[in-house]
Amino acid sequence: MSLYKNLFKQTLIYGLATVVPRIISFILNPLFVYYLPDKSKMGEVSVIFAYLVFFNVVLSYGMETAFFRFYNSDENKKNVISTSTVSIFWSTLGFLVLALLFRHTIAGWTDFKVEYITYTIWILAFDTLAIVPFSKLRVERKPVKYATIKMANVSIMLLLNVFFLAFLPSLAANNPNGFLNTIYFENFQVGYIFISNLVASFVTLMVLIPNYTSISWKFDVVLWKKMMTYGLPILFAGIAFAINEHFDKILLDWMHVPLSEIGAYSACYKIGMFMVLFRTAYSLGIEPFFFSHASNENAQHTYATITKYFVIFGSFISLFVIVFADLLKQVLVPNDTYWDAMKVVPLIVLANFFLGIYTNLSVWYKLIDKTKIGAYISLIGAAITLILNWILIPTMSYYGSAIATIAAYGSMMIISYQLGQKNYPIPYEMNVILKYLGITILFSAISFYIPILRENYLVKLVLLSLFLYFIYRNEKETLLKIIKRKNK
Repeated sequence: MSLYKNLFKQTLIYGLATVVPRIISFILNPLFVYYLPDKSKMGEVSVIFAYLVFFNVVLSYGMETAFFRFYNSDENKKNVISTSTVSIFWSTLGFLVLALLFRHTIAGWTDFKVEYITYTIWILAFDTLAIVPFSKLRVERKPVKYATIKMANVSIMLLLNVFFLAFLPSLAANNPNGFLNTIYFENFQVGYIFISNLVASFVTLMVLIPNYTSISWKFDVVLWKKMMTYGLPILFAGIAFAINEHFDKILLDWMHVPLSEIGAYSACYKIGMFMVLFRTAYSLGIEPFFFSHASNENAQHTYATITKYFVIFGSFISLFVIVFADLLKQVLVPNDTYWDAMKVVPLIVLANFFLGIYTNLSVWYKLIDKTKIGAYISLIGAAITLILNWILIPTMSYYGSAIATIAAYGSMMIISYQLGQKNYPIPYEMNVILKYLGITILFSAISFYIPILRENYLVKLVLLSLFLYFIYRNEKETLLKIIKRKNK
């Protein structure tokens, strides 16, 4: 019992460390939109952050997962810590030196200011150097310290962004001879966003720096080769994930879509992140459950039931967000010049819902220890993302990217289901699941894409009520059992 209690406690704490940064991104979105009235500036931020995500994956080259694998299997754990730390340190240092030497060339390739490129290089270096220390905290079962540092990082970034964007201009203007006036630069909002991130990453690394001073700095070549062999497939899976999640902004920039359109797309994209929050919180809680129940006699039926109720709750959340998207935009995208990209919201919400269903369906290859299949499915999704973006962007701009996203995640969901039924059959109630999906898509299209109904909230409330009634009618017996248990 204590084992499960500790597992639940650690999952909760790590969950907070994962979900809180996503919540902070919700808060930052309206802040950026409000203080970046020029959409092209938001486009710059979005594209550079997409590069950040991509190179974070490349610079870690699967070492984080390899660290967990060999720390738990190798008797000489200090050797694992030292070897992985030395590897990450020198590869990061090499990247830092080369990137700084060629920062002007990179700025020329990307058409971004050289100072933005410089900030990004340092952020990448600091974040990469924090990978092994954070992994060490996890294997040493120090979830509170891990979560505290993670949440401090995003809190510093949030507070600095608020200070630089909202308060610094007026404070500097009111005190022209003061210190604050020396750090205030007009029309430097994008720079302040990256400086905020840079300071947060630097402070985080400084807190973790004892991990670098306390190791022996021995490098085991044999062990390192094993770790690299294990980690490289994970690198490719990570690259595939980064392509599916963020590479569309980079492709839009490469294909000469105006930065103003990319900025509007990125801002409205955030509304679809409600489903990401639900999916993330769910995944953190459910994965330990999947593994702990794998040996149970009725495990497959349990997984089928869990997936059905994920679809039910996910369908309602998706429909709710899409139905009230025009109200949510007032809060999350508080600038009407960005709203021309609102048409992507239903696609992004449903795409993330499909990814959540895929997460549920992926249990089969994890339980039979064929996790490479997950990497292959992600690579297929990445290929679909790249191909459709390449085909659709020239004629449809960012709307083509949204279509590519839903096509990629939908394909991954279908492929995982088909393969799973062959290798680890689970009796999913597909008729029920498809009904919920079908009604969600139909009601979403009616409420969002029919102009005469889009502003009619009475119709939207009727659609939501009908959907809730459909849930009640189909799940009445289960709901009544739950109510009776609570009343006992």
